[in-house]
Amino acid sequence: MQTHFTAAQLAEARTATSEAVIRKCVRCGFCTATCPTYVLLGDERDSPRGRIYLIKDMLERQRKPSSETVKHVDRCLSCLACMTTCPSGVHYMHLVDHARAYIERNYKRPWSERLIRRLLAEILPFPRRFRAALRMARLGRPLVPFIARFQSLKPLASMLALAPRHMKRSAETRTTLPDSARGRVALLRGCVEPVLQPEIQQAAIRVLNRVGFEVLRAPGEACCGALVHHMGREADALVAAKRNVDAWTRLIDDGGLDAVIITASGCGTTIKDYAFMLREDAGYREKAARISRLAMDISEFLARYELPKLQMHEITVAYHSACSLQHGQKVTDAPLRLLTAAGYDVRTPRESHLCCGSAGVYNILQADIANRLGDRKAWHLAALGADVIATGNIGCATQIAARADTPVVHTIELLDWATGGPKPTAMEQ
Repeated sequence: MQTHFTAAQLAEARTATSEAVIRKCVRCGFCTATCPTYVLLGDERDSPRGRIYLIKDMLERQRKPSSETVKHVDRCLSCLACMTTCPSGVHYMHLVDHARAYIERNYKRPWSERLIRRLLAEILPFPRRFRAALRMARLGRPLVPFIARFQSLKPLASMLALAPRHMKRSAETRTTLPDSARGRVALLRGCVEPVLQPEIQQAAIRVLNRVGFEVLRAPGEACCGALVHHMGREADALVAAKRNVDAWTRLIDDGGLDAVIITASGCGTTIKDYAFMLREDAGYREKAARISRLAMDISEFLARYELPKLQMHEITVAYHSACSLQHGQKVTDAPLRLLTAAGYDVRTPRESHLCCGSAGVYNILQADIANRLGDRKAWHLAALGADVIATGNIGCATQIAARADTPVVHTIELLDWATGGPKPTAMEQ
């Protein structure tokens, strides 16, 4: 795609990177077939190719973003299915992230949007605040039908509707090791997952211990920054990235690390991109690159090893591949191989490449589209007639569980069960 950026514009590293991404696009349109919003809405501006045009025009002219441009960029899920489909290697993720940061700096949203986005940025990345907010949300749940009548308050209604009816207690699983440990790994605690489903990381620690690894928590580590990053809050995302790079670097310097393990694939995609996010920071460039190399999804890491003492449970598993795992990280085979090796009958649904509509906070900010995608995904999963649905991302699990009659668990919970751990909590209910 032809571009017309000035030499002065290209002197800025972010603009130069975006220009290189845009120029790779040959306008073939392959991306439209796998873009969830284009599949649903049929609007060229809601396809990756259409958004590239809008972003190109906005960045080239350095113009104030129009409400139409903002609307169509906001509708992007960042599912990255377009990057899997693209034959030209267009790195759409970096382009749309730049566009969101540009919009955040140069566009004044309506007060209600500013309020809800600020609330999300100030609450979700902080587990204690998030837990307190969920307790309060239970009081507001009866008001959802009334709040949803007002267009400007729909995101608030969606947020209240997504809040769980019952809170789970957070309990840290102690790490135990065999006499001869293979090594040490750091496990990302994260922000949303340990509040909503603490049993996921408990299962991860047990399985990692059984495989022979000491599991460490990094003092000072916190939210990966993905949630604020995808809302265009670039400065907040970089603060989070630097904080985590520092935390994991201290562990590396104090005995080494074999990997930084992530159980929420949305976080994994962002952490693996720290090297790019901090490429211009001389003080963090090399450290961030080292962390990105060490970052691994739990399934990606475990696929390197043979799981011990398998206990076969003859059940059928419908596997939902999170977009951040299959498109963002290109981890597609490892979860399926692990579940199959553990003795499960694994099935995958039609349209497995399409997003479930969760996408971080998308199901709050773009609830109408998210609901349509969630219903579509749940229908395809139900058609498999499975005993349980497995996925590798807390957002997907929450989105699908709200629509499915079948219990939804994390892949690691089934692997834990197969190697001597407890039956997943969701399957006991």
